Formats: sequence, structure tokens, C-alpha cells
Amino acid sequence: MKTRISDLLGIEYPIVQGGMQWVGRAELAAAVSNAGALGMVTARTQATPGQLRGEIERTRQLTDKPFGVNLTLSMMVQDISYDDWLEAIIDSGVKIVETAGNKPHAVISRLEAHGITIIHKCTSIRHAISAENAGVDVVSMDSFEAAGHPGEDDVPGMIMFPAARRRLSIPMLASGGIADGKGIAAALLLGADGVNLGTRFMLTQESPIHADIKQALLAADELQTLLIKRTLKRTGRFYSNAVSREIVKLERRPGGATFNDLHHLLSGERGRAAMLAGDIDGGLICASQVIGLIEDIPCCAELVSRMIADCRDSLQCTLGIFAAQVAAPIS
Repeated sequence: MKTRISDLLGIEYPIVQGGMQWVGRAELAAAVSNAGALGMVTARTQATPGQLRGEIERTRQLTDKPFGVNLTLSMMVQDISYDDWLEAIIDSGVKIVETAGNKPHAVISRLEAHGITIIHKCTSIRHAISAENAGVDVVSMDSFEAAGHPGEDDVPGMIMFPAARRRLSIPMLASGGIADGKGIAAALLLGADGVNLGTRFMLTQESPIHADIKQALLAADELQTLLIKRTLKRTGRFYSNAVSREIVKLERRPGGATFNDLHHLLSGERGRAAMLAGDIDGGLICASQVIGLIEDIPCCAELVSRMIADCRDSLQCTLGIFAAQVAAPIS
């Protein structure tokens, strides 16, 4: 399935794995790449740049296909240096980097100098235009349905993707609310050149999170996510559990809540420990509304193959319906 994304990234299918904290490890990234999509190692999951080098090498031992590295740029701390992380990525020979969080401008020139393709995750069209003007190669548009940080504008994919396509000239990934081939087909019809899938790849056999977490998300429906940190203007979408519900409760009290009030609940290490131990209420767990569409936990090869077949069937069906309507006599 050739699109501008598959051609640019050197992959068989226009599917990119989301750069999920604590989830984007070597086993998952390699499995996604071996399936013909683009796997993504998450840099900040590793404690140090040195450990990132090791994770990249582990990934390379598991696949000879292209894969990328996600580097999240802090939104909370300004003027932070990413030199050591960039050095680890560049020295490891990685050729695709996904930036997220803060503006990518500070790292673009260094990545470009080493021939690295840059994907930047955006939650608004104005940010995507800024990223395109700054020189990124691809934008990944995160819609309101997405897990993690969907931005503050609350624009769903059915509006965001075609609106972004009208304003952008570079390739675009659709991200948020996509779990199957029908979703991929819809994204392509709305103007995307490919898709970015996070939660769907969390629920695969190669995903490193605990089986109990996978089963809880598998049993959930589209109503079992919450938006947290809204009052801080750092909105995040997470699975509805004891921790996310407590955060919402604190934010809704008279006077709201400060970051310091929530810090102990927002702890990334707490979330990591919960996902590894299978403690569904132990910490924050990222999840898109798409959990309401997921019905199994396949291996990545089966999932990608199935999604592509479903996408092709859906596109052919859509074209067939359109052709029949055009050919039908006007009464």
C-alpha cells in the first residue's frame, strides 16, 4: 500500500506506531517494523541516553527493517538541553525521529544535518503549520480522541484531518481513534497519507505492559477514559481508574488544583510501576477512546495484516457504492 508516507519512511504499509512512554520498547518496535509498519522506540522511557543507545541496539538485533525513535520535548521545563539524547540517536544511526510535546525548532537543524527524517506530533493545525514552516518532514495530527495529550482545542478527527490537509503540503499522519482497517481507510479518505496508532499497539502480544492491564483495557468501552489536567491547560486522556478519577475530583473542587496538588498522582514512575505490575489502579494508564473498538490481543504481524486487508476491502466497497450511485438512473 504505497502512499507518500510509505515511500518516505521506506516501509511497506503507511502505519506508524505511536511513541508511547513505558510501552515503546525494543520488542514492540521491532515487531511492528517486522510486520511492515514503522516501529517506534520511546527515548524518554529510558533513564539515560546511554540506556537509549542500548535499547536502539536491542531493536536492531530484532529487526532489519526501518524503525524510529520518539523524543518527547518537555512542555513543563523550558531551555532544557537535549544534546545527549540527540547524540545517542545520531550516533546509533537512527534515520527517523518523532518529536512531540514542545516545539521541535530547537532540534530540527541538528537532525537535518544528519539526514534524519522528522515527524512532529501536533494537536492543532496552527502548530502543524508552524512545524511545517520550521522544516519537519511529516506532521502527525493528534485528534481529540487520542490518548496522551490531545491538546486544548477538542477537535475530533473527522474535522481535524481534512482541515489540516487543506492547509498543509507535507505528508500527514492521522492519529486518534483508529483501531482497524476501516479507520485507516477513513483517515486516507479524509486526506491523511498514513496513520499513527498507539492504544491499538498497546493491546498486542509484544506490548511490554502487564497482561492484567491489557485485559482491563480490552474489557473497557469508549466511555472509560477521562480528561485530566484540563485546569492546568495540559490536557491528557487516560484510562478511568482510581488515580485519574482522583485527579478529576481534585480539579473540580472549589479553587481547582495546582500542579503541586496533583504531582504525586501524575508521577510517571508510578504509572510505569503500575503497568509492569498489573495494578490497574496503581497509576495513570494512557488510553484512547478507541479502547471501545478493540476486541482482541493479537501479535503485531496478524494485526497489521488484518488491518491492511480490512482497509483495502473498505476502500473497494466505498468505491463500489459510489460507482453504483453514479450509474443509477435519476428518478
